[in-house]
Amino acid sequence: MAERTSTGLLTMMLEPTPAVAMTLPAEVREKLAELELELSEGDITQKGYEKKRGKLLAPYIPQIQGVDPSLQIDNRIQTSSQAVLPGSKHNKSRAANTRDERFRSDLHTEAVQAALAKYKERKMPMPSKRRSVLVQSSVEACTPPDTSSASEDEGSLRRQGRLATSTPYQGHSHPAVEHWFNRVIQGSSTSSSASSTSSHPGGRIVTNSSAHAALNANTAATALADLMAHTQLDNHSAPPDVTGLSERSSVHAERSQVASVRGVSRNYNHHTSVMETADGVPVNSRVSNKIQQLLNTLKRPKRPPLREFFVDDFEELLDVQQPDPNQPKPEGQQMSPLEGEPLGVVTNWPPSLPAALQRWGTTQPKSPCLTALDNAGKPVYTLTYGKLWTRSQKLAYTLLNKLSTRNEPLLVPGDRVALVFPNNDPVMFMVAFYGCLLAELVPVPIEVPLTRKDAGSQQIGFLLGSCGVTLALTTDACQKGLPKAQTGEVATFKGWPRLLWFVTDGKHVVKPPKDWHPPVREASNDIAYIEYKTSKEGSTMGITVSHSAMLAHCHALTQACGYTEAETITNVLDFKREAGLWHGVLTSVMNRMHVISIPYSLMKVNPLSWIQKVHTYKARVAVVKSRDMHWSLLAQRDQRDISLSSLRMLIVADGANPWSISSCDAFLNVFQARGLRPEVICPCASSSEAMTVAIRRPPEMGVPPPGKAVLSMGGLSHSVIRVDTEEKLSVLTVQDVGQAMPGAMVCVVRVEGTPYLCQADEVGEICVSSGSTGVAYYGLPGMTKNIFETIPVTSCGIPISDRPFTRTSLLGFVGPDSLVFIVGKMEGLMVVSGRRHNADDVVATALAVEPMKFVYRGRIAVFSVSVLHDERIVVVAEQRPDASEEDSFQWMSRVLQAIDSIHQVGVYCLALVPANTLPKAPLGGIHISETKQRFLEGALHPCNVLMCPHTCVTNLPKPRQKQPEVGPASMIVGNLVAGKRIAQACGRDVGQLEDNDQARKFLYIQDVLQWRAQATPDHPLFLVLNAKGTVASTASCLQLHKRAERVAAALMGRLNTGDHVALVYPPGIDLIATFYGCLYAGCVPVTVRPPHPQNLATTLPTVKMIVEVSKSVCILTTQAIMKLLRSKEAAAAVDVKSWPTVLDTDDLPRKKSPQMYKPPTPEMLAYLDFSVSTTGILAGVKMSHAATSALCRSIKLQCELYPSRQIAICLDPYCGLGFALWCLCSVYAGHQSILVPPLELESNASLWLAAVSQYKVRVTFCSYSVMEMCTKGLGSQTEALRLRNVNLSCVRTCMVVAEERPRIALTQSFSKIFKDLGLSPRAVSTTFGCRVNVAICLQGTSGPDPTTVYVDMRALRHDRVRLVERGSPHSLPLMESGKILPGVKVIIANTETKGPLGDSHLGEVWVSSPHNATGYYTVYGEEALHADHFNTKLSFGDTQTVWARTGYLGFLRRTELTDASGERHDALYVVGSLDETLELRGMRYHPIDIETSVIRSHKSIAECAVFTWTNLLVVVVELEGSEQEALDLVALVTNVVLEEHYLIVGVVVVVDPGVIPINSRGEKQRMHLRDGFLADQLDPIYVAYNM
Repeated sequence: MAERTSTGLLTMMLEPTPAVAMTLPAEVREKLAELELELSEGDITQKGYEKKRGKLLAPYIPQIQGVDPSLQIDNRIQTSSQAVLPGSKHNKSRAANTRDERFRSDLHTEAVQAALAKYKERKMPMPSKRRSVLVQSSVEACTPPDTSSASEDEGSLRRQGRLATSTPYQGHSHPAVEHWFNRVIQGSSTSSSASSTSSHPGGRIVTNSSAHAALNANTAATALADLMAHTQLDNHSAPPDVTGLSERSSVHAERSQVASVRGVSRNYNHHTSVMETADGVPVNSRVSNKIQQLLNTLKRPKRPPLREFFVDDFEELLDVQQPDPNQPKPEGQQMSPLEGEPLGVVTNWPPSLPAALQRWGTTQPKSPCLTALDNAGKPVYTLTYGKLWTRSQKLAYTLLNKLSTRNEPLLVPGDRVALVFPNNDPVMFMVAFYGCLLAELVPVPIEVPLTRKDAGSQQIGFLLGSCGVTLALTTDACQKGLPKAQTGEVATFKGWPRLLWFVTDGKHVVKPPKDWHPPVREASNDIAYIEYKTSKEGSTMGITVSHSAMLAHCHALTQACGYTEAETITNVLDFKREAGLWHGVLTSVMNRMHVISIPYSLMKVNPLSWIQKVHTYKARVAVVKSRDMHWSLLAQRDQRDISLSSLRMLIVADGANPWSISSCDAFLNVFQARGLRPEVICPCASSSEAMTVAIRRPPEMGVPPPGKAVLSMGGLSHSVIRVDTEEKLSVLTVQDVGQAMPGAMVCVVRVEGTPYLCQADEVGEICVSSGSTGVAYYGLPGMTKNIFETIPVTSCGIPISDRPFTRTSLLGFVGPDSLVFIVGKMEGLMVVSGRRHNADDVVATALAVEPMKFVYRGRIAVFSVSVLHDERIVVVAEQRPDASEEDSFQWMSRVLQAIDSIHQVGVYCLALVPANTLPKAPLGGIHISETKQRFLEGALHPCNVLMCPHTCVTNLPKPRQKQPEVGPASMIVGNLVAGKRIAQACGRDVGQLEDNDQARKFLYIQDVLQWRAQATPDHPLFLVLNAKGTVASTASCLQLHKRAERVAAALMGRLNTGDHVALVYPPGIDLIATFYGCLYAGCVPVTVRPPHPQNLATTLPTVKMIVEVSKSVCILTTQAIMKLLRSKEAAAAVDVKSWPTVLDTDDLPRKKSPQMYKPPTPEMLAYLDFSVSTTGILAGVKMSHAATSALCRSIKLQCELYPSRQIAICLDPYCGLGFALWCLCSVYAGHQSILVPPLELESNASLWLAAVSQYKVRVTFCSYSVMEMCTKGLGSQTEALRLRNVNLSCVRTCMVVAEERPRIALTQSFSKIFKDLGLSPRAVSTTFGCRVNVAICLQGTSGPDPTTVYVDMRALRHDRVRLVERGSPHSLPLMESGKILPGVKVIIANTETKGPLGDSHLGEVWVSSPHNATGYYTVYGEEALHADHFNTKLSFGDTQTVWARTGYLGFLRRTELTDASGERHDALYVVGSLDETLELRGMRYHPIDIETSVIRSHKSIAECAVFTWTNLLVVVVELEGSEQEALDLVALVTNVVLEEHYLIVGVVVVVDPGVIPINSRGEKQRMHLRDGFLADQLDPIYVAYNM
């Protein structure tokens, strides 16, 4: 068996490229299969296997550029084995002057490569995508990039030489070949993988024979390479395919095994490779290959062993992750708080910052304060202290005195003012900031809003509003650039308060009078400024900093950095906030330093500019981020003559990012030769709330040497510090960020819950207590208390100090020598099943995956979303504009493996977006919270998505084990004890009803017609309307009888009694007349929907099938349809020569039939009723004369039909209740039927309602598709209809004829829309029928209104009914399906034991009634199989009554209402067809419930259908909207199905509107869809295979 399977797998993989299948001789394939087997049994190592396989395939791989093919394969193997030993070979070649080897940034890259090499390349199924989607690269993707992320690929600082060796190069055998080959594939429609080459003849015709040969060779090469990638699939046999018809019969043993319409005579004349599954069903190989691959990736799901737990009957308990007993736990002593050195006392230290400015502005006016540069790096302006002092004074005076509204000053001291200055204008900003301080106004610096929809700008507006800002200061140039409204004023941004914009340039400010002096006071606790910060969730908070804290912070920084008067400092950071503001605007003024401000725009043009400025100005200090060092490395080759020897301090502001160490090391390696001393690199840690937390001191302060730690990632995920020794793969190397700030106390507390002090070897949140932290979040007292007033306690709960501490949102620990180490930030913390992971670490791992350059400018966002009560990791990356589909998929699968291997955590979703499309933060990083928001709203528009819910969702409830069934007897006893009655109900008793029903005298419906033709010849029975609303044809009793006689006369000579006749007519009187003609002649009529002329290929085979299955010996039809049946187009779809005799009844001679046929008994067959079920099965049922009359009588009684009544019918007349109402009821009850063919509504949607109004109809019937046409087509036109006098107040009952659970949403919206036209909200109800009995329930004209109950959807999955309140979680509304018809008895039975069930229990609905059908009519005569559908008995209780099984699940519930007879009313609720239910994880799901959730998940999903394939759930969604949105749906669909149904979606297929097939009753044909999917006929926009 195993051998057969593996060969099968091989041939399956070779399928897509026939060119190669020919080139490999059978014996080679045989040997390959043997090798495969040896490998899977473990008799041979992977290496040996690859070597042998290489030798076998060598002769068949085309020689590429003269290289011996066997070498190529060996090379590939060597490279992959080399990657496993990262250290040995390469370390020797490293430069000798590096610091300790283990801290190199390449180490992480090496770790990632090694981790990947450990994986056998698992081939995952590539998503298929329509070409048009591939082409949709973003508009901006072509514009030159202008940004880079904060995580700018720091991993790629490696010499290029190593690129080639690190990963096994998979995929195609040679890049040149690949490029050529991809050009051939361009024509492919749905898939971009190499396997689609054979599916399209496009781009294949090569005239030149040598070119043809080349193509074949290339195809062979590619296919082999593809095979090599494929054959490492774990060798499992193909899963059983349950799509076949033969398997069908066993699956649905108890349901109708009638010939199936599915998959019959659909011509597979595509150029696809068609594979047959085990049971001979043709399935397109591509889909099944992919699903096969998918199943193989899922064979061994990673799930921790589940605990045993008690499952309550209803609740599906989500598994709670139990902590692993072996996980590392902290063992150290409790940490003791760390004290910084005391703040020194300086004699002439100014009492406040404005005082310092006043001092320097008056005593040293010429001394330079700030030099601004332009984009070419040239100094544009140097602001001196004198200028800063005078200009700030002018601004202060103007703000306080010259701005007024209605003679009131606009601003008073203490008011907040927004500062909106671009990043290249530090001078104006500094003047504005100090001008506000002098005027005692509170500056709120924010970013310049560029568009009305900037990422996060709404939140900034919210902050401005909550701060009560009414004035914004800006520069003239900036004001001109802001978006304007029509009036020419600055537009109001979304979510912003109304602002007055004031330009601070010279001409707008006034010189203060001589006697005006700004108040220069001592630093107080009043607010000095507000700095904004964006939280993890994306909300913006304002952190208030008091004057005294601002002063204390300057003091502490001056002491820690050893700043001296008149030093020169270069600042690359944003001067509006954090370190750029603290060093470059505040502390610099305190110490009269000279700041060289380097704008971000200059850094983008010339990344070396800051180094050049340090050299030019002999700067002593530089403030940078690791990104700036990284950029300068990439550009440093051009510069020779620069020296960094003047630097005494290189402050790395984001030293707290664990990945800054790689930039520091690499930077030092290169620039040590240019005078940079190792000890001047000073990483620091800070947060907006606590300001500077710790900084490494400059060397002259005699501080301990810098520290480093190599920590185990596994330990960190449990918040434990373990210095890693053996496992080199998953480590995090961190550097210290120096000592605590002077005058501060630092401690580390637990992240969650009470702030207990951590143990020495535990990671926690760093807290600071000092006079130099922020004071509060403006206007948020609750959050302020949490963050700014934390009281850390010891393990016994004693506070460690009476001073409050501020939480810094930095995660770290205190190492040896009192050095502070940071391992991450709260913002990036993701807690996945109890383990903590840091977003930055995951970014670094993803960036280290080959090819490094795949991610566009290193722009990756990592965040977590909460799905099913746990965080799930999402990785979003921008891909390079030139990346191919193949590349991106390969990169994605490697990233998954790398993260899994290094962090031991699964990624839930990996999305790639086109370059430059992620929302940007102000200085070019990625705006994470906005990205997350877009992901959750389905507005990210990725161009590639890979979801892996199978591996990372491990907390699903346990699959339900079926309990040993309770016997039916004990069920009954149990119900009696519980006081529950057995669930049975019946309609009124027909025998008791005395009515003057003349028709009862006749046993046969045709006799009733003859009687009416004599008694009331001119009484109108039928009236057919056309699309214009005019009467197309009518028939009175006599006219109908005469037409029927003509048909009978034509048949009698030709056919024998009992012959079956197919009636193929459009809806109309011909159909009715020929039906009675057949009865007159003793033939059995079979009504068949005519084929659709525009769609013969799909509709004609069904006609042919019904004709064959029903054994019809003759077809009656119209001339037009007769021509159609024999046309050339028809011949393409079916064999037209095999039609039986076809007669057209258009011009029959007027002659009477000799005499009417009289059936010997009413049990004789009257007609056959054929219909296609939603599961795609064609079932014909036999209706006897007795059942026909009983059906008519029952409907007559329920709807109170008399000859004086009119009813309107908008239904198809071919099967079920639609046929009965259209052809039988009027003749039996004598009422007039107004017939509206549903097809006519396509050209006139208001036809049916207008007719109802015109004829003042009280009772009307329609189908769901008609109701949907009216709600969608007329929803907005009710006003117009009212003007045309459409009035629906006459309607007492409007019934939807259905064979499914009532669609509440549709009926309710219909009632709501047409309420305006007088439709009573109580009028709309549904009917219920099925194959065994076409009319079980019908609301009728009297009796209580239909009731609605809410049931728990989770209980339904366990086959239980639990009633809940409306609006409770997981509630599902179910509406009663109408009243049970007279003479009908219904009971609810257990599907397995066939015992009766109690009230409100879910079971199969069984029905007993005189109008049950007598059995299935099948061509195979397999009635025995289904005998129990029509005559089955209860196994217990009333074992005498004969019941028919409907195949529908439902329950009965006794209500408080009384029915016509005065009894309590029993309501029947239908839940769904048993055939359609999906058995997943031991539970029963109804597709409609999953589909409803999916449709709700995104506005662009128009329709949805689900089905299963093997054990995978496949969700097909129709996308209404642009194709760009297709991939957004994948994650949303997966999320919603997980959240609401605890199911993992296996495949998401996005298709165009209208692809999901719908039958005439408006029901989805999920099985047809499934066949179309497997045969690859859906032309999907995108197919995602969830891992």
